Amino acid sequence: MTTSPTVSANPQSILEDVQQVVVKDQYVNLEAPIRLTGSLNVAALLSDMNKAETAPAESSDIVLQIGVDEAGRGPLLGDVVVAAAILPRAWSGEIEDQPLHGTALAILTDSKKLSEKKRDLLYPLIQQQALGYVVAEVPAVVIDQVNILQATMLGMRLCTEQLLDSVLVEIQAAGASATNSDSNKTMNTVDNAKLKVELLFDGNHCPEFDFAKFAALGLHPEQIDLQAWVKGDGRHTSIAAASVLAKVGRDLGMYEMAKKYPQFGIEQHKGYPTKAHLAAIAEHGVLPAHRRSFGPVRRALEG
Repeated sequence: MTTSPTVSANPQSILEDVQQVVVKDQYVNLEAPIRLTGSLNVAALLSDMNKAETAPAESSDIVLQIGVDEAGRGPLLGDVVVAAAILPRAWSGEIEDQPLHGTALAILTDSKKLSEKKRDLLYPLIQQQALGYVVAEVPAVVIDQVNILQATMLGMRLCTEQLLDSVLVEIQAAGASATNSDSNKTMNTVDNAKLKVELLFDGNHCPEFDFAKFAALGLHPEQIDLQAWVKGDGRHTSIAAASVLAKVGRDLGMYEMAKKYPQFGIEQHKGYPTKAHLAAIAEHGVLPAHRRSFGPVRRALEG
């Protein structure tokens, strides 16, 4: 039976607001910042990667898999939310191979196939058991500015790059600490040259990626593999973990908005174009968080 990984009592928080980005080789000042939040369990991450480095195997590569998924492309209201997650190495793999059997995340699969009760149960467990995760909240005004596809790709890129950047910084810090120690060795060091990163994106597109930025941190393009997984949230555990983080994270934002605008019934439709939502727009007008580039909202404003 697979046991739970060692979890640090003090994971490192990740928090950043991104206002300027590069889209199609051009700098773009966003209409509102994209908020990135997350956590990195440094001790557990380095321990897990060190086990991979020292384990007897034909290949000495250390494979780091980052699963990425989104929630909220279709709604008329609110953010599109993207998450990236790193699970322990023994837990990260194709769902049909049952790498999560006997773990705290044994029921994890595509968030759309899980009941809300099960998603709510898994949400804190994924945050606790993941080696690292980042969630990107892309607001409606940015969706209107760059379109929903580009907003989703941008969220995928930013949360992935932020998570990988945090990992590499910690690897370098651990290496520097080992070099400066009396023994010159520690069980928490990782050889960057052996690192292979697999970025697993749900869907049929991969976002742009800043390879040059990571080459400067010692991770070169040939070490980074971008993969698009159609229906990946039902196929790979890391993507499924990201799908739950994105879905529940977005729902929590919708519940908060519902308290502010009770007349819209947001807690029921969560921004999707249901009859009740369209009727609320017709009766009460368009909210600041509505996506004005989406047809029903645009028509309501024009009418």
